[in-house]
Amino acid sequence: MTTSASKPTYKSKPDPGRKTAKSLGSLTRWWRDYRVFSRYRGQWLLAFVFLLLAASATLAVPLAFRGLIDTGLASPAINQKFLDLLMVAVVLALSTAARFYVMSWLGERIVADIRKQVFDNVLRQSPAYFETLQTGEVLSRLTSDTTLVQTLVGSSISIALRSAVLLIGGIVMMLITSAWLASVMIVLLLLVVLPLWAMGRYVRKLSRTSQDKVADTSAMAGEVLNAITTVQAFVREPYEAKRYGVAVEAAFAQAKKRTALRSALAAVTIVMAFSVMVFVLWMGARDVASGQMSVGDLTQFVLYAVLIAGSIGALSETWGDLQRAAGATERLVELMQVEPVIGTSSRTDRATGNTTTATTDAINESSLPAITFADVSFAYPSQSEGLTLERLSFSVPVGARYALVGPSGAGKSTLFALLLRFYQPQSGQIEVFGRSVADWPVDQLRGQIGVVSQEPVIFAASAMENIRYGRLDATDEEVIQAAKSAHAHGFISALPQGYDSFLGERGVRLSGGQKQRISIARAILKNPPILLLDEATSALDAESEREVQLALESVLPGRTSLTIAHRLATVLSADRILVLDAGRLLEQGTHQELMVLGGDEAGQSGLYARLAKLQFA
Repeated sequence: MTTSASKPTYKSKPDPGRKTAKSLGSLTRWWRDYRVFSRYRGQWLLAFVFLLLAASATLAVPLAFRGLIDTGLASPAINQKFLDLLMVAVVLALSTAARFYVMSWLGERIVADIRKQVFDNVLRQSPAYFETLQTGEVLSRLTSDTTLVQTLVGSSISIALRSAVLLIGGIVMMLITSAWLASVMIVLLLLVVLPLWAMGRYVRKLSRTSQDKVADTSAMAGEVLNAITTVQAFVREPYEAKRYGVAVEAAFAQAKKRTALRSALAAVTIVMAFSVMVFVLWMGARDVASGQMSVGDLTQFVLYAVLIAGSIGALSETWGDLQRAAGATERLVELMQVEPVIGTSSRTDRATGNTTTATTDAINESSLPAITFADVSFAYPSQSEGLTLERLSFSVPVGARYALVGPSGAGKSTLFALLLRFYQPQSGQIEVFGRSVADWPVDQLRGQIGVVSQEPVIFAASAMENIRYGRLDATDEEVIQAAKSAHAHGFISALPQGYDSFLGERGVRLSGGQKQRISIARAILKNPPILLLDEATSALDAESEREVQLALESVLPGRTSLTIAHRLATVLSADRILVLDAGRLLEQGTHQELMVLGGDEAGQSGLYARLAKLQFA
């Protein structure tokens, strides 16, 4: 058996408030790896075709007006000129509508894909990742940040491409109309616009900072609302309202700064661009007066100049949207590309969400221990010094009922976390059914283990769906049978809609004992060979505790179990009791054996006997 393992490297959460070359590289890699264009090639092609049609129709409008003016209103051909202008308008309307629909579809589709990809990757992260990432921040990125991306893809990109085509097309047509005037305009516009575009980099920085401030407010609100009873019990509503208000005002101040800069940038761009065009048009008017240009040519030139001015204004506006969306996308890419500390490769039935459990001979071989810890040492990534578990060694035979006892901070819950492979030990070996947990695919390993926690999680769904969470393809009859085994059928049947009753957010419609029995029913339905009980009855009254104990007695026989207990009366019938303190295994034995020792005999500390005397006195 291997008794050492390399120390894992825990990845810290990226700093979302810092714009770095690495984040820009991540953005580029995601754009390439996700294949944004090739994935929806047909839709992009359609959008581009409709874009060209709309731009061409728009560029044809000045030509039509020049024909009207040069033909003359009294000419017999004037009717055809008006008809031509109407046809251009129809083509423009249809192509614009089609382009808008396709681009909007692309925006919604890509954002939906991003949300799924972000959420899927976040679900695969180990608890170490969430030590530094608040759930409110994730929710902010899934909502406000993705909304910015949707605006970019569905609207801003479309407007930017259209404006760019019109800008290029307008310049080309202006060169055809009057190369001299067009050349003067182009040179002056470049001198004006390029420095202004360079300012967009600063807008991008402000945009990302603004999004981070919004994420902070979301995280704070989520934390407070999840603890609303504690807030109200301590009469801290004014304090929390003030704290949230400060965060909102900070976000508003940052947004105001960003908006002011964008507004000033747009205003300066438009004023300077129009100043250039007015100057050039003044030169054109002099050419008309001298007979070097016709009135129709000047009208055509003016209309193209207006198109170019509008395109520059639209591009300056969408450039700000692009900066904001780029910052938001970088934040999303951080969540999509962060690699989990512990790999999760496995065979999973995606249709039902059920994990394919390993069916090895080792599981059925009673001579092999179900759980083995060999010289395991572990410290949490957030702790700079000190070990939570130190050279811990023990084995649990198949079908045995073991209990973990010790003061708070002894390492009992940490042992469960390592067994479920939420973390990796710094040294030592952990085996399940004779196989190292490092060799198990993570979801197959967790498929062998059921957990009943001290604070059971109840989802905002019906009782039926909460229990079925243990095995998603279970029938209604199997769910009801699991509830009966967990002594939950009675109170569930008494609910207004029975098993279809909505239990409320976090199960607010249930008592503590009822929540616990729902959790036990979920574990029974999963039917795992190993069951972990984390202080399942510590917070219950005597009657609820008795109901939960009856439920556990129906599920534990024949099943390997580890039970964390502070109430020693709940583990008197355990096959073996492991006594932990400061991450070390001090003593082990049955209740009677540990009570007899009561001191330092045979290397035992007597901790269990002292705890028992305090509780049973």
